[in-house]
Amino acid sequence: MLKVRDLSVNYGASARCAAVSLEVPAGKIVTLIGANGAGKSSTLRAIAGLVKTSGGTVTWEEKHLLGLPPEDVLARGVALCPEGRRIFPHLTVLENLKLGGYGCKDKAELDAGIERAFTLFPRLKERSWQKGGTLSGGEQQMLAVGRALMSDPKLIMLDEPSMGLAPILVEEVFHIISQINAEGKTVLLVEQNAFAALRIADYAYVLEVGEITLEGTGRELLDDPRVIEAISAASAQLKIFSGASPCGGALYFAGMQFYP
Repeated sequence: MLKVRDLSVNYGASARCAAVSLEVPAGKIVTLIGANGAGKSSTLRAIAGLVKTSGGTVTWEEKHLLGLPPEDVLARGVALCPEGRRIFPHLTVLENLKLGGYGCKDKAELDAGIERAFTLFPRLKERSWQKGGTLSGGEQQMLAVGRALMSDPKLIMLDEPSMGLAPILVEEVFHIISQINAEGKTVLLVEQNAFAALRIADYAYVLEVGEITLEGTGRELLDDPRVIEAISAASAQLKIFSGASPCGGALYFAGMQFYP
């Protein structure tokens, strides 16, 4: 289990996370939703050892993670798939995957990681020779997830995996997340697409301005009057994009994204 207690992250004088506490049971999907700037990505980056914290504790399988360099966090079985994909556009698909396996002990372990990625994402195998920058947005996201899985982590943290994708690809990405979980991985998912995230989550937290303001099972939050009100308000008061728009019919409220 991942346990986060009173985690605080400051950027200068600005607090991105103020005493955030959450739990991610082994084998479950837990989602952290909220508007841009709420502190979701900062929380994941702090767990991964990429940003300094100003307070709190983080443990995975009863071992402390805070203060460890990112490579040691990864060695303990915790991997991050970052926001914005962050693939290497001038390297091939295969080369990107190999970089994700830099911590593998030997060639056999590296080859096993590549085979896992190609089994999960057959399109990547078909395009293994292709430069990462020439892939579609959906394929780049598959590559980013595949690269994060190269170390065979027990816990994978996914930061905005549906960002910038058309609705049909969003559905595919969330199907893949469920598949990864079904294969035994614990998942901590950060998403603006609240509706899609809550549909697959065992448990969920709502983060607002660095603080947890609501929590419950995915089903409970989907049925929560406050979430229902947010969807209704998005439809009635804010922008309703057409299917031809980049958002593909998404509804927005308080910076969170909902699909009808």
